[in-house]
Amino acid sequence: MLVDTHCHLDFNSFDKDRDQVITRAREIGVERVLNPGINLASSTNAVNLSKKYSEVYAAVGVHPNDGLSWESDSVSRLRKLATHKKVVAIGEIGLDFYRDRTPKELQIQIFKEQLNLAAELNLPVVIHSRESLAEVLEILEEWRIKLDHSQSWLAEYPGVLHSFSGDVQLAERTRELNFFIGITGPVTFRNAEALQDLVIRLPLQELLIETDAPFLSPHPYRGKRNEPARVKLVAEKIAELHQEAYNIVTEITTANAARLFKW
Repeated sequence: MLVDTHCHLDFNSFDKDRDQVITRAREIGVERVLNPGINLASSTNAVNLSKKYSEVYAAVGVHPNDGLSWESDSVSRLRKLATHKKVVAIGEIGLDFYRDRTPKELQIQIFKEQLNLAAELNLPVVIHSRESLAEVLEILEEWRIKLDHSQSWLAEYPGVLHSFSGDVQLAERTRELNFFIGITGPVTFRNAEALQDLVIRLPLQELLIETDAPFLSPHPYRGKRNEPARVKLVAEKIAELHQEAYNIVTEITTANAARLFKW
């Protein structure tokens, strides 16, 4: 059994062959796919896809690069979307200081509001971070303190740092917060020695495997549209790095996803 814990199936790059993409994933054993939203429209589409395909689940949220779409009623609209039984997380949320499409102050405000919503609904969070990981972790540390004080069970498994690209020190801070670390296609790249070394250091019990499709296609498909079936290549690379059997890696990472998303 395989899971793809981060895939944007709602994007229009899948409009022409979405059914075939899902079929290819099924054929290689992908039994769960998480589709995070990036804004309210995308979140709505993610929920609708979860209704259509049995293996698709949704996360709802506003991505930092879509922060200018945020309105006064955005939280209430996300709250309503999150009532659907196949919504298992709040996301994709976080900070992105690379694209800088949304002013930093607004990104931080939106991020904190959505973290508060996740705490209210007892839903884990799917975190995006680009050139902002230290700032993201500082905010998450404050949030975790609130979860601990309220004795929220969410503190045990609060979320995942999607497509992690930090160093060992930042990974350790992530682990201290009980967050899972998401590993995507770049771990298969020949020039990804730093990421591969980090993955070797991290216990399998703390990893999730992702595609981030249609982005970050693993070797040998680098530069081409990604899809959930290629999560198998990520799992195979992790097995190689850990010198562990492939089925052990898939078993552990699939169980990790089930603990986090309760699907």
